[in-house]
Amino acid sequence: MKRKVRMKIVAPKSFTFEGGKRAVLLLHGFTGNTADVRMIGRYLQENGYTCHAPLYKGHGVPPEELVHTGPDDWWKDVEGGYHLLKDQGYEEIAVCGLSLGGVFSLKVGYTLPVKGVIPMCAPVNPKTEVAMYEGVLEYAREYKRREQKSEGQIEQEMSEFKKTPMQTLNALQQLMHDVRQHLDHIYAPVMVVQARHDEMIDIESANIIFEHVESDEKELKWYEDSTHVITLDKEKEKLHEDILQFLEKLDWTHS
Repeated sequence: MKRKVRMKIVAPKSFTFEGGKRAVLLLHGFTGNTADVRMIGRYLQENGYTCHAPLYKGHGVPPEELVHTGPDDWWKDVEGGYHLLKDQGYEEIAVCGLSLGGVFSLKVGYTLPVKGVIPMCAPVNPKTEVAMYEGVLEYAREYKRREQKSEGQIEQEMSEFKKTPMQTLNALQQLMHDVRQHLDHIYAPVMVVQARHDEMIDIESANIIFEHVESDEKELKWYEDSTHVITLDKEKEKLHEDILQFLEKLDWTHS
């Protein structure tokens, strides 16, 4: 009888792609990982930018570990990524983030000095906790499937998983609310990116961000054929070009 081989998931890691004096901090989403921003990182590196993407605590590992972390932990990872670039001598940093990473990119925009901010499909209109919880359960189930566990084992582990209290979701809603309250503290140039067919967030968030940031230079770009993980979707090449164009217009000291 053939023994079923359990597939080992290769854990994603933080990455740094060195490309030039201008730096971009790339931020992934809740339940996502650095693979979601890897292609944009490589593209920007090829065009002369250094990119760093931190992996948040509790991400890219079994879902049981995710529920014991929260936005405060992940924000520390974001700050750590920013300071890692500074410590390596990068004086000028732009920030670009997907989903929760987009929310964090806005927070970076009013907390730390940045050249520009690119939130992509960033929610500032929180969904209900129930809807967010459904998303976490789906992520947990999908993770276990990728480990090639049997359906019976998955169901058993999922019923255990559901017993874990998830304070994270309330804290996430609070984070989105706080960031929304501080949008008018953002003065750096902003490019708001939003997928028209975003199945995960209220797309009205894009209009709210665009209207409330105080930046003199701001733009809102809609991608008509894309869904939530826009960085991996069918318009990714156009997204890459638009991001590069936005970055090229910023007031960098280093050419």
